Amino acid sequence: MSQTVLKAEERVAFALRSLYKQYGYLPYKMSKFEVYDLYAKNKDFLRGGGVITFNDTDGKLLALKPDVTLSIIKNGNDGEKQKVYYHENVYRISGETKQFKELMQVGLECVGVEGEYDLYETLFLAAASLREISENFVLDIAHLGVLAGVLEELGGDEKFNREVMRLLAEKNLHETQSLCESVGIDKDKTEKLLTIVRSYGDMNDVLKAIEPICANGKAAEAYQELQSLCSLLKTCPFAKNIRLDFSVVNDMKYYNGLVFKGFVDGVCEGVLSGGQYDGLMKRMGRNARAIGFAVYLDLLDGFKKSKKEVDVDTLVLIGENTAPAKIAAAVETLVKEGKSVRVQREKGKLRAAEILDLTGGKV
Repeated sequence: MSQTVLKAEERVAFALRSLYKQYGYLPYKMSKFEVYDLYAKNKDFLRGGGVITFNDTDGKLLALKPDVTLSIIKNGNDGEKQKVYYHENVYRISGETKQFKELMQVGLECVGVEGEYDLYETLFLAAASLREISENFVLDIAHLGVLAGVLEELGGDEKFNREVMRLLAEKNLHETQSLCESVGIDKDKTEKLLTIVRSYGDMNDVLKAIEPICANGKAAEAYQELQSLCSLLKTCPFAKNIRLDFSVVNDMKYYNGLVFKGFVDGVCEGVLSGGQYDGLMKRMGRNARAIGFAVYLDLLDGFKKSKKEVDVDTLVLIGENTAPAKIAAAVETLVKEGKSVRVQREKGKLRAAEILDLTGGKV
């Protein structure tokens, strides 16, 4: 069956599973239910929405799976590298409607990061995942180490840092400056924070802009890692679709290092989200580094590749004297290649990805 008859989310899920398997990731299947304590201790890590709970027959409180990453960490062992991918439905209570909702996700996790290549490969696969959805995509990347270094220098309390994270996500320069003034932070330190707020876009441009504020400590270490990764990313096929954007932020209790978000033309929300979560690993008693991401397939419901929208993969144009055996052989070959095929004498208004003219060759 041609993949063109599948829904967008089904086609993407099939392509992503194949992509991750090609890079050595193994399938992970989790139980539909988990003990509620696993999620109660890490509620902040869950991306929005509450947990759906119920009592088992023995009275134990269980949760209808709201997350896959936590399960992967829980069921792994220290010293054992996990490279897994999953295709799971998760269940949460919507923060907006307070109703139950089912979310379709495909994602991968690399637990036991051994070096720079693992980080690069994850970012590469995130970009490749977005490309499977649409050729018009953007992968935004940030490094929380840069922000952590600047916040440490500013010396604000936890409440101040939370407010900075909110304003950074909004790219709100004016209120960020006002916040710093309200707590007595001097102009030079404030300018460092404002540099982060306004730095987004081309990798080279952003690296150049933030280099002066990353001279010491955590920020310097993070800058070196980010610069090295960008050097690799600039050589990959998706370089023109990758940007640095420090408005991509996540909870620093769980995340450190790289965080990233993916967008495709035609969908108003981010369809991919990921990052390094060494803090979560430590919190769950695991002595390893980890990075991963999820693609939110439910956001693709009704999505179409606008620039490649077609009625059929291949249109076979025939003439009055084209031999039926020749037509049948061509159609059979195309179908075996997984393509949808239509045979007719004139193109008309039909939209086809390619045309096979049996009297004049492929055009």
